[in-house]
Amino acid sequence: MTPDDPRAARTRAKLRQALLEECAEHPLEETGVAALVRRAGVGRATFYVHYADLEALAVDACADVVREAVEALHAWRGRPDPVSAPPALRAFFTGLAPHAGLYRSLLSPGGGGPLGLVLHRDLRARSLAERTLAGAPDAPLVASAVAATFAGVLGDWLHGLLEGTPDTVADEVWQLLVALHMSR
Repeated sequence: MTPDDPRAARTRAKLRQALLEECAEHPLEETGVAALVRRAGVGRATFYVHYADLEALAVDACADVVREAVEALHAWRGRPDPVSAPPALRAFFTGLAPHAGLYRSLLSPGGGGPLGLVLHRDLRARSLAERTLAGAPDAPLVASAVAATFAGVLGDWLHGLLEGTPDTVADEVWQLLVALHMSR
């Protein structure tokens, strides 16, 4: 089976959905492959054909949140409001609640962890591409700072190190990111 095979895609989708359902009931650390494959209706060997371990599946299952974050941060055109986050960024923070426990398992305080690495990589690449296209100075530096700031704030908020409602945190991180973009 190749990665592009529709059967493989369906199997991975079943496993991702089973993981999200399982993690809605139990923390990732308490989730086992046996329960997961039973819920997904696939064999244990099939699981290992697609994923090295539960963490790899969890990062894949959470990849949508990374894409949503990147899109939410770039969902504006023209001159950004320096105080209020775009509606897409507010919606992103509000939409984290159903799987916040899983995200906390994969995104450590400060923005590290396996999900943090994916978020940082994807957000930096998107920011770098847009800044380069716009001819903005110090594109690599600012893109790295934007990615690190967002991942760090998100991780700290999910772990309760920062207080605030989703709207408040969205506005605050937005203000930081706008300041970074305007600093160079």
